[in-house]
Amino acid sequence: MHLIIDIGNTRIKIAVFNNSELIYNEVITEKNLLHTAIVLIEKYNCTSGIISSVGNVKKNEIEEIKSKIKLIELNSDTKIPFKNNYSTPKTLGVDRIALVSAAVSKFKNKNVLIIDAGTCITYDFVNSIKCYFGGAISPGLKMRYMALNMFTKKLPLLEPIFSIELIGNSTESSIHSGVINGIINEIDGSIFDYRKKNRDLTVVLTGGDAKFLSNKLKNSIFANPNFLLEGLNTILTYNLK
Repeated sequence: MHLIIDIGNTRIKIAVFNNSELIYNEVITEKNLLHTAIVLIEKYNCTSGIISSVGNVKKNEIEEIKSKIKLIELNSDTKIPFKNNYSTPKTLGVDRIALVSAAVSKFKNKNVLIIDAGTCITYDFVNSIKCYFGGAISPGLKMRYMALNMFTKKLPLLEPIFSIELIGNSTESSIHSGVINGIINEIDGSIFDYRKKNRDLTVVLTGGDAKFLSNKLKNSIFANPNFLLEGLNTILTYNLK
């Protein structure tokens, strides 16, 4: 059994895999990380694990988990199942490394564009022969709402709503239209541009806002909220062989 820990910018996900099968996952708080990890290790008899962190993690908690199982801390030096052609590989986020690893495992011999709609929206492209080239990073859904509020004196801070119009007839509806339609057009436009250069292109949408955005996109995509967890399990399995 494999223990998988993903520490993101805004939330922590923890999961257990039996080989390639996801058998348990939940979102937890930072204060519950160590306790939950130990409970899952004992409950599922986990012998190995991997942790990916773009946020803060307490070293003493990592050492405590390491005392229970063989644990990999994902970084730029970890062995990965693809060729990394990023010009600054040391700066490539561990979350993006995991997503690309999932892509080459799930979609063999395919060109894949992975779109992670979380705190930021990241775009990552890997080709059919497992060469990763990079992509793009832009502000996420909530970040755009927050920016409009923080950098102006009168615009309110709003929460996303599902139903929006193209033409906003009030300040609030105009903000919703600008933010949500802006993201949808950005994603659809990016997919269109990638498909112009790569006819055989598989597109995966993941991240916390994937469910909210998926039904609004014009393009055909695979929506998978657990894609990053699957990628971490792929890297762990790859390193255990």
